[in-house]
Parts: sequence; C-alpha cells; structure tokens
Amino acid sequence: MNVIIHDLSTKESETLFTGLKSETKLISNNGQIKNCIGCFGCWIKTPGKCILKDNYEKMGEILSLADKVIIISRCCYGGYSPFVKNVLDRSISYLLPYFKIKQNETHHRQRYKKDLLLSVYFYGKNISKKEAEIAESLVKANSINFYVSKYNVSFLDSSEELYNIAEIQ
Repeated sequence: MNVIIHDLSTKESETLFTGLKSETKLISNNGQIKNCIGCFGCWIKTPGKCILKDNYEKMGEILSLADKVIIISRCCYGGYSPFVKNVLDRSISYLLPYFKIKQNETHHRQRYKKDLLLSVYFYGKNISKKEAEIAESLVKANSINFYVSKYNVSFLDSSEELYNIAEIQ
C-alpha cells in the first residue's frame, strides 16, 4: 500500500488524486487533527495507537501497512508545513519507546519489522539553497528514525508541478 501525506487544498487534492489506486491511503487536512501532547499514551496506554480521537490516531498502524510513503508539503523554513509535521508527530507510535544506537545516534526501536520507501516533494516559490539543505537533512533524519530503506527529496516551484510526477498519479 502507498500512503500519501499532503497539505494541498481540497480543490488541488481532488484534481491531483482523481485516478488514485484503491490501495493508496490519502492523509489530508480535514481540519480536525489535534497536536501531539507528548503523553506517551501511544507507547504505554494504547500501544501503537494514539489516545487522541480525531481520525489520525491510527497513523502508526497506517505506516505499518505501507510499502511507500509520499509526502507533499509546502517548504516552511526548511521543514514541513505545520499539518504534515503534526501528522509525522502523531506517527511516533510506528516505533517502540525503547532505544538503540543506530549510525552513532540514539533512535527508537522498530515496532514493525519492515522497510519503508519515502519520497518527499517540497513546493514553494523561492526556496533558498539553505532551506533546501535543511529540508534534505530533515528528511534524512526522518528516514533513519522511521527505518526507511530508500528515500528521495525533490523541490518544486509550485504544487502545479506535481501533475507531472508519475508516482503521484
């Protein structure tokens, strides 16, 4: 299954994703997402599932079923848009609360024994070289954290350029 996490408007989403395969899960902003409160409930009280009820509580489980994750986000100071960042925060239940050393850094252990593929598309006018460098570093760090076996990062001037990318269609 592919998972697409995006911050596009409803109109853009409806136009871009009209021919999606049924095995693709679309995660978009319905205006209901709550912020992660750092309570560790997804690790202790309800393992693998967030305690906040807002249709995003199963993000860890959704990632566990994914083979590939595609993120489409406006580039915000070298990072994800607030919505996409929030979805990733709410996905921490994909991992276990226990730690291990990986690439000389401390990281959480895997809850689900699988490797993900990740494609990230940042869009926005005038993304500076420094913002692009920061964004690439962020995606690399996320890839280590989420046990991504292969990732790529692309920068687009506008969301309209997404219509030319085959893996999104």
